[in-house]
Order: sequence, then structure tokens, then C-alpha cells
Amino acid sequence: MRSNLESDLKELRETFHSGKTKESSWRISQLQGLLHILEDRESDLSMALKQDLGKHHVEAYRDEIGLVVKSINYALGNLKQWMAAKKAKLPLAAFPSRAELLPEPLGVVLIISSWNFPIGLSLEPMIGALAAGNVVILKPSELAPSCSSILAETIYDYLDCTAVKVIEGGSDIGEKLLQHRFDKIFFTGSTRVGKTVMYAATQHLTPVTLELGGKCPVVVDSFSSSWDAKIATKRIVWGKFGACAGQACIGVDYILIEKKNLSNLVELLKKYTKQCFGDDPNESRSMSKIINKKQFSRLKSLIDEPMVKSSIVYGGSFDEESLFFGPTILVDPPLDAAIMTEEIFGPLLPIITLERIEESIEFITSRPKPLALYAFTKDEILHKRLVSETSSGSIMFNDIILQYAIDTLPFGGVGGSGFGRYHGKYSFENFSHEKVVMTRSFLIDMWFRYPPWDDKKLQIIKAGFRYDYLGAVLIALGLKRKA
Repeated sequence: MRSNLESDLKELRETFHSGKTKESSWRISQLQGLLHILEDRESDLSMALKQDLGKHHVEAYRDEIGLVVKSINYALGNLKQWMAAKKAKLPLAAFPSRAELLPEPLGVVLIISSWNFPIGLSLEPMIGALAAGNVVILKPSELAPSCSSILAETIYDYLDCTAVKVIEGGSDIGEKLLQHRFDKIFFTGSTRVGKTVMYAATQHLTPVTLELGGKCPVVVDSFSSSWDAKIATKRIVWGKFGACAGQACIGVDYILIEKKNLSNLVELLKKYTKQCFGDDPNESRSMSKIINKKQFSRLKSLIDEPMVKSSIVYGGSFDEESLFFGPTILVDPPLDAAIMTEEIFGPLLPIITLERIEESIEFITSRPKPLALYAFTKDEILHKRLVSETSSGSIMFNDIILQYAIDTLPFGGVGGSGFGRYHGKYSFENFSHEKVVMTRSFLIDMWFRYPPWDDKKLQIIKAGFRYDYLGAVLIALGLKRKA
């Protein structure tokens, strides 16, 4: 750890209570500092992502650096509007009064990041926390040590070091952090660790946002043209194998398709997988590696089961020394096998066949709610049924992952895939408390609001609730009869 946790927390609280983080100028300067990190140190960040995850620099910029740059610029362009108080509409019963909703920062925020997108998943929530005027402790993942190190180095160089701290270390450091009181905890990671974070937060009644995972299905309907089929397959290949080698919480986990369309899909998947990664993906520089040996062994165990191994129709190659796992396609592995009951988080793509595509709805709803649901279809009836009869953090038709990159859309899970949402204004709101500020005049004061009570006052109060304030006044004055 860079410094003593107790003194760090003390300094953060002093900075927050000084009031400077509430100023728009301070918030803008911190967002600009984040932007300068990404612009000035782009090559260093790309190198760190290459070292930790084997990401090509184009993938690194597309999925992490560039996305965060876009998010910061969006926040800078909208911050003053987000900070402004919103006038609240009041009922006649409150006359003469005025009220507004004023967003205020929560205080000291703890952000615990994940290893699969170690730059993006650290800085994206930080944008919202700083824009909202909070002070922050960032705990990057120790499983991406190069990225953790460069974040610690650059954040202290570019941001207000009395308001932003980076605490590096393993799970023991995470446990120590969770023993302390925070005003908000934002966690991205596994459901197992999310439960630990949630339990620790209850000890201090700390609000929590959990960005977890789940098995994200893709429903593939019949295609009206070969062009549609080709585009859909390319997008699936990218969404499964091209996003951190499948190590993405909103990446494709498995496909649901009618049996009659299976062979065409498999051939197209093979074709475009080869087009993206070559005949020998291990020689391709366009595919990320598996993060560590533990995750590599877990993936290998998923396809080591005899019934699962026999369902492989493409790929299955791996190299433990380089932590490479090749794109692998499976058809109808056992539904009770680990590959179909656990989140895969790697380049293994099971395809489950159905007699009718409508059966996909029951298949999805019989399992935990996914973080994202994808469907390729032009059938409006199926479209409506998937929207109305399934539940997921988001649902995307005819593409993969794109919803994550849109600043005007909230991102978050539901049920076991997490709760709370962020991105764009939703990040600002996630790290803010919308305080009610109401002011009432001394000009008018109604006698029936005060004891001693009698039936006449009860009639007037009932009228006020049933009709409106004016009706209650008229009854009180004898100018209107009670209905």
C-alpha cells in the first residue's frame, strides 16, 4: 500500500468536509485530469493492458481507453446541467410553497474494480463519483498488476491527491478496506465476491452498487437473407471471442437456435472466426490471453468433461504456457454440465438447439436473470415477447454489447446479475443524493391542521385528501358540501 489507510481516510474526509469538491470548477479539473491521463499516457496504458491481458492496442483503445475518453467528454459537456437543482411540482395543498431537488455528493466513495477491463472499469465509475463531487478510494484488481501500477502512478500525478487515493493489493487489502465506513461502495466483479462486499456494507448501512455477471444468452432466429445471417454471425463472433477473449460480463455466453438452422450457423461461425483470428488463432495478435493460470485451468476443466468434450465441433486448442485459449464452439453440451450452469468467462461458445425458437423464452426465464440478453430477429411478435416475458439488465436486438457504449443509456444488472446503474448522467446520479429543499410561506396558515381535534376538522382533512386543498378550504368556509 502506498500509504496508511487510516491517514488516507482521514485526509479524504477532511477534503470532503472542506467543501471544495462541491464546486463545479474542482469537479471539472478532476475530469480534465482523467482525460489528460488517457491522452498523455495512452501508450503506457496500452502496454499495461498488453502485459496483463494480451490485448492488442486497437482492442485496448476501442474497449477501454477510447470509451473512457468519450465518457469524460460527455460528462464535461453536461456537468453543470446535472448539478443544477430541479424545480419540483407541488400540489395545491402545499400552497404557498416552493421546492427543488438538489443533487449533493455522498462523501467518501470506495470503487473496487475488476481485472478483465482494468482501466475502463476503474475510471468509468470514477467519472461519475468525481463529477458528483465525491472523494474516492480506488482499489484496482491485483490480477492485472501492470494496470493497477500505472493507475496508482498516474492518478497521483494528475488528480487532487487529497481527494483521490489508489490502494493496491490483494484480497487481504480489500477485506481491510471493507471494514471501514464508506458513504458508497461500487463493486465490479464476481457474484461470490459481491456477496462479501454486500455483507460488509450492511455493517455500516452503506449503499452499494454491484456490477456482477451472469450467463448472457443470444437468441438466433431464422434469417430472411444471407446478408442478415452474415452480419449477425460476425457480430456474435466479435461479441464472444473479440471482447477480451470472452472474458466480459456482457459478452455472449451461449446461443439458442432452432435445430433446422444449426448447420448454417456453425459454418458461418467457423468462417468468420477464421477470418478474424486466422487458421491458427494462437498466432494471431488480435485475441487476448486468459488472465492467469487459475482461470485457464477453470476453462480447461469446463471442456474436460467427456460429454462436453464430445460436443466440440470447432477449436478446443489451448496453450497453458502462453495462457492462450482458442475459440471453441460446442453443440448441445449437457445442460447440467458446468459449462451450462456457470458463467463461462472465456472463448467457449455452446450452442443449444430448440425445436421452435419460441422455446428460448422458457429456457431463459428458467435460469437466473442475465446481465444482458441478445436476440437476432426481425419477427416483431418474438421481439415483443422477449421484451415482455423475460427479465435482464438490458436487451439488445441484432447486435452485441453496443448498449454498454451509449452514454445516454444506463448500464446495470437485475437480480443475481447485480443492481444499481451507471454511465453518463446515471453515473452522476449513482454517486449523488437528491436532496429535497422545500420552503413555505408564513402568509397562509389553516386552522384545521392543529389540535384539538373534532369531527368538523376530520371532514375537512378527508376532503383535502380526497379532492384537493381548495375543496377542503371551501368546505371549511361552508361554501361547499361534503360529497
